Amino acid sequence: MARTRDEDFAAWVAARRGYLYRSAYLLGGDHHRAEDVVQAALAKLYVAWPRVVRTSTPDAYARRVVVNAHLDETRRPWRRERVGLPASHTQVSVPTGVEPEVRDLLFAALRDLGPRQRAVVVLRHLWGLSVADTAAELGISEGTVKSQTSDGLARLRRALEAPHHTPHDSLGGQR
Repeated sequence: MARTRDEDFAAWVAARRGYLYRSAYLLGGDHHRAEDVVQAALAKLYVAWPRVVRTSTPDAYARRVVVNAHLDETRRPWRRERVGLPASHTQVSVPTGVEPEVRDLLFAALRDLGPRQRAVVVLRHLWGLSVADTAAELGISEGTVKSQTSDGLARLRRALEAPHHTPHDSLGGQR
């Protein structure tokens, strides 16, 4: 028995919505905006679903729509203010064993990156896209992807290197 368009789309959404949400959250740093971005992306994806399924690229299409919807949101004048929930109120999963302080610093550092730089870092390191694929997704050169990735990761590293927090502090070592 053949599944209908709605059943196919619903099954795909059930499997991928969490991943799309995490991507949108990491791009924007705000839970409510991430929900808006994912909803807009899913609406666009539903309209294009028959064409997208024929090309068998729903993940790539959805990823691009999420990034574009996020960038559109950042261009709107009323969205230029930096709003969001505190970093400690995140529902985005992180690897086990990461200290809450480090996680909070990482999310704060991600929020401090510019929209395009954040998009590059998320596409390269969350989605695992190559430099060429990231460049194609964002419509920028591969050199820009490389420099934005390098600069973004350097900023994230600096944010995580808090001078007041070293691994030896908790060992009771001599100062």
